[in-house]
Amino acid sequence: MKRFTKMLLPLAMTALLVAGCGQKAEQPASEPAETTQTQEAQEKEISFMIPDWGVPNEELLAEFEKETGIKVNVNTVGWDDIRNKISTAAVGGEAAADVVEVDWSWAGEFHAADWLEPITLSEEEIADMPSIAPFVIDGKVLAVPYANDYRIAYYNKDMFEKAGITSEPKTWDEVIAAAKALKEKGIVKYPITMPMNADESATTSMVWMALSRNGVVFNEDGTLNKDSMLDALTFVDQMVKDELIDPANQSGSGMDAYRKITAGEAAFMVGPTSFVSRVNDEKESTVVGQVVPILLPGRTATSDKTYALPEAIGISKLSKNKEAAEKFVKWYTSAQMQVKLNGTNNTIPTRNTVLQQLIDDGTIKNSGAMLEQAKLIISPFTTGIPAYYSEMSNAMYNNINSMVTGNATPEEAFNAMDAKIKELLK
Repeated sequence: MKRFTKMLLPLAMTALLVAGCGQKAEQPASEPAETTQTQEAQEKEISFMIPDWGVPNEELLAEFEKETGIKVNVNTVGWDDIRNKISTAAVGGEAAADVVEVDWSWAGEFHAADWLEPITLSEEEIADMPSIAPFVIDGKVLAVPYANDYRIAYYNKDMFEKAGITSEPKTWDEVIAAAKALKEKGIVKYPITMPMNADESATTSMVWMALSRNGVVFNEDGTLNKDSMLDALTFVDQMVKDELIDPANQSGSGMDAYRKITAGEAAFMVGPTSFVSRVNDEKESTVVGQVVPILLPGRTATSDKTYALPEAIGISKLSKNKEAAEKFVKWYTSAQMQVKLNGTNNTIPTRNTVLQQLIDDGTIKNSGAMLEQAKLIISPFTTGIPAYYSEMSNAMYNNINSMVTGNATPEEAFNAMDAKIKELLK
């Protein structure tokens, strides 16, 4: 909260005597008191910049105002525009908002630019939110995740059974064997789906592929681990050559690729946790009751790692209402609010205790391995999310796409990616 400097008013005043009248002299208005009241009133309002999917409804905002006396003015901004608005405002020495959206991939950049105010959380709270890892830098919590999105595998149990496969795949070799059987028997033309277009979803897909197969993506110095990444590239390249993945994924969006599982056009994928619900939503899915969420496959058993792509909120370093902003951040990301936001906004909780509660009481259905997978979340970035993440991702997804379209070998794709990352590290 701001501290205010109080001005001293002169104590000595001259008495005015008016003949035949005992009127008292009027006291001048106290401007410092008015100023203080105005400033205190301002502290009772904060601004909140968030994409539409994270906006709490009016009832929830009213609850917060009643509880704290703080009014929240929501500024709904498209996700793609938020980072630019924060950057532009900071250049002018202003806060775009007191509380702002912080995507996991922005954490390194925002830290390097010193745009976020650290937030105090207990060790117990941090331990309950594995997906907070990207936002903890140099021991400081720079943002708190409110919506989880970690990678989990899905398989169409009915399709597998039609191919004579009665158990879920636990290794990538088992996935490939099942996919080939499904294709050969004409059950599904392209059994596996994953994003391969030249966009962010191809980068994150190759990261989880390397992580699930080999347990590592980057070296301690921030460079790519050659053995792991080259293995992942080669593995994906072979799936493409074996026609196990729809070539349309090379130009379609990541969501287009994921929706093939709900359209019955694929039997296996690794994708967002939102598909736990989507696969059984009759408005979105033609395979209701057929798809089961399972643990990510690994090389010799199920993988003991996955990673998350969460959305968080943080406090602008340039905010003039930091104390009120922190109260809001802690309220918005609290266990109680995560339950409510799951009901109103369909957000997946970032607190594992809340996730377990919603699974146990039947709020989240068809959960499969969802809770078990959530406990395996780590950050694959050994030195934290780099400030140059967007440039690195650009190099990765363009070279991945070049490989799957037949314009580069896995080795050539890796070498180009590796060279760019080493250049960015200098």
